Amino acid sequence: MAGYDELADVYEWLISDAKLTPEQFAASFQDVIRLLPPDARVLDCSCGTGQLAVGLADLGVQVVATDASAAMVRRTAQLAEQSGASLRAAQAGWDELPDHFDDATFDMVFCVGNSLHHAEGVGGRFAALESMSRLLRPGGRLVLTSRTWELVRAAGSRLDIRDQLVRRNGRDALVIYRWEIAPRWDQEHHIEIAVAQVDVDGSVVVRSELLSCWPYRYDDLRTQLESVGLRVENSTFDPEAEGYTVVARKE
Repeated sequence: MAGYDELADVYEWLISDAKLTPEQFAASFQDVIRLLPPDARVLDCSCGTGQLAVGLADLGVQVVATDASAAMVRRTAQLAEQSGASLRAAQAGWDELPDHFDDATFDMVFCVGNSLHHAEGVGGRFAALESMSRLLRPGGRLVLTSRTWELVRAAGSRLDIRDQLVRRNGRDALVIYRWEIAPRWDQEHHIEIAVAQVDVDGSVVVRSELLSCWPYRYDDLRTQLESVGLRVENSTFDPEAEGYTVVARKE
């Protein structure tokens, strides 16, 4: 869960063009953001490099950003300073959230960036969802994005190499994913992510990280959400699509 320290400095190459700026990232969630009450308090508990957290803060929302990776929290704080956004950034894994915040503190919790699969197995995923649920006020919402793991597992172990270079800040890079798919759903899987940056002189610098993950079926996710008091209010799940968003309301 404390991964992404190696990838933090090149994480912008992993973000889609449509969500690259804080404004764009926040706009992609405008349907749920408009549900927030005045003076809302929001937690982004897998903040990455801070695009969503800063985008929300720029909209006038009171934002706390957390991540298990110290490097990601550092980059979030840097982006907030560069943007003049007011937010609090802190290092914390999902299991540590109740140690940092009182129950029923937030109107909305975001867990995006396909991060939940890093929680260790059924027990770790339940603990993560329970922590997020505890921090929500009654009627508050959890916004969660996920890969469609049914498709990922069906494709098996493989090497995915993007078919074109990605340009960020005047530099190009090639993004590569290496998937290690275990025989059973409940076993530890691995994703190795590499960003190969091409310098002006043609030399290539590679930053990579091997990450552990524990996949889950969509139906199992719904069951676990309900078990921690969260009722699915909206879902974009499509068994043929690569990913989906779930919005679940605190009962």
